[in-house]
Amino acid sequence: MNIWVYIDHFKGAPLLASWEALGLAKRLGNATAVLLGHPMEEAVQAAFEFGADAVLLADDPALADYRAEAFASTLSAAASAQTPDLLLFPTTSRGREIAAMTAADLNAGLLVDVTALEIAAGRVVATRPVYGGKALVRETCAVKPALVTLRGRAFPKPEQQIGRSGPVTRIEVRAEAQTTVEGYSTGEGVSLTDAGVIVSGGRGLTVFPGLDEKSAAARGFALLDELAAVLNGAVGASRAVVDAGHAPYAQQVGQTGKLVSPDLYIACGISGAIQHLAGMRTAKVIVAINTDAEAPIFQVARYGVVGDLYQIVPALTAALKKRLGRQ
Repeated sequence: MNIWVYIDHFKGAPLLASWEALGLAKRLGNATAVLLGHPMEEAVQAAFEFGADAVLLADDPALADYRAEAFASTLSAAASAQTPDLLLFPTTSRGREIAAMTAADLNAGLLVDVTALEIAAGRVVATRPVYGGKALVRETCAVKPALVTLRGRAFPKPEQQIGRSGPVTRIEVRAEAQTTVEGYSTGEGVSLTDAGVIVSGGRGLTVFPGLDEKSAAARGFALLDELAAVLNGAVGASRAVVDAGHAPYAQQVGQTGKLVSPDLYIACGISGAIQHLAGMRTAKVIVAINTDAEAPIFQVARYGVVGDLYQIVPALTAALKKRLGRQ
């Protein structure tokens, strides 16, 4: 099976989820990495080292900034001309956007947020969560090419083979777009989608004796930042605190935010609305801290602590610092 993998990157630095998708493609058939942007020399070499059998490259100054129209048009034109059997995309903001536009251009099937994938009788069979993650469904795509977005950290990252190389084929650049890029706002720290550990805060952060909601949230997130730093993790947030302006949208975990699958997810003051659970319930281990023993979050947590996060989180941070030797 001829499989293409869209390598999502920022300014030539590929995301971890791209290599996970490439590793899956390698296990299923012939893996071709598709790289669009400028400059892309280092990303091309990395694609081969992470398993690509070949690379399709559109390296042009017109693609130096990500613009969905240009990237999707370039990919759609190449796929229309060369007819791959399957296109894989990481479930990132850019990956989802390009996958949807490319599927529309090609009049092709699109399976989203997939957590398991196989080929049966020449057809793509995907497993993905539905109903806010409460159930899993197996779906078959009977048309070609099939387009699939893969949930981050649902598939293993392949081992890097330093020095590996292969053939590179240039594809036509379609740079027409209605949008322009004026600049970038880049966050600091570990990316939510790549993080092995995520510490998230919810409405419970906004309640602290003697402080108004804004001050309490700032105090609470400072505690979460410290805990995440000890664990080399990222800080997330529920929609409630994002909507209230206490955290940026880039930190939002849930159905309308980031879909994450870390090894460890620590939910602090998060009740567990279905929209939030849809974005994190595939985490390998979930720890919940909440004053309400009946909060829905405890139904999906492996470990639950009923109590005040303002007491529990500092104690947990201190214990981990001692255990990990990071005093």
